[in-house]
Amino acid sequence: MNLRKSLLLIIVILIIDQVSKIYIKTHFVLGESHDVFNWFKILFIENEGAAWGAKLSDILPVSDKTGKLVLTIFRLFAICGIGYWLLDVIKKKSTKTFIIAVSLIFAGALGNIIDSVIYGVIFDDSYNHVATLFAEETYGGLFHGKVVDMLYFPMVDTTWPEWVPYFGGKNFRFFEPVFNIADTAISTGVGILIVFNKRIFSKNDAEILEETNKDFS
Repeated sequence: MNLRKSLLLIIVILIIDQVSKIYIKTHFVLGESHDVFNWFKILFIENEGAAWGAKLSDILPVSDKTGKLVLTIFRLFAICGIGYWLLDVIKKKSTKTFIIAVSLIFAGALGNIIDSVIYGVIFDDSYNHVATLFAEETYGGLFHGKVVDMLYFPMVDTTWPEWVPYFGGKNFRFFEPVFNIADTAISTGVGILIVFNKRIFSKNDAEILEETNKDFS
């Protein structure tokens, strides 16, 4: 798989991701949901932090604003690292599976970084009204945008039986997290690396060994 095909995959994912986010942002009020099926809902929430909504300010003695800025800058450095990784695996002519996996991870990370970097300066807030794109009064500054999430799959929503220790009578819901297309791309890419790790890395190791033998021959 060459660089052109990798870029095409990345662009397609970015377009789907950003179109879906902009549509939700400009058509839903924050917290609004729409039932597609009993087990699948469109639920508009915004994530100010990292995965699962975690914030740096929950761990370190910094303000939410400072924590958000640090997190966004960290994401920018991370995307540079992933981009270098992608170019490296393409240059080494790694397996198609490996390149697709890294391309998915890169596309997903970039999709969420776009939200974090610019959404705060192109949208107003979504509290009690539908947000406006390119609003005059925006909800945040550069690097202080919130990631838009909307895919929700509460496939199981029940209550633990009373006889179950500790959990008895408590609500049980699966799958709880709300996510977006970018998150899906990242998870899929990581999943491919885990499931096909032997196929991916065995070939790369063989190529490295072959190159090493050539150097010493």
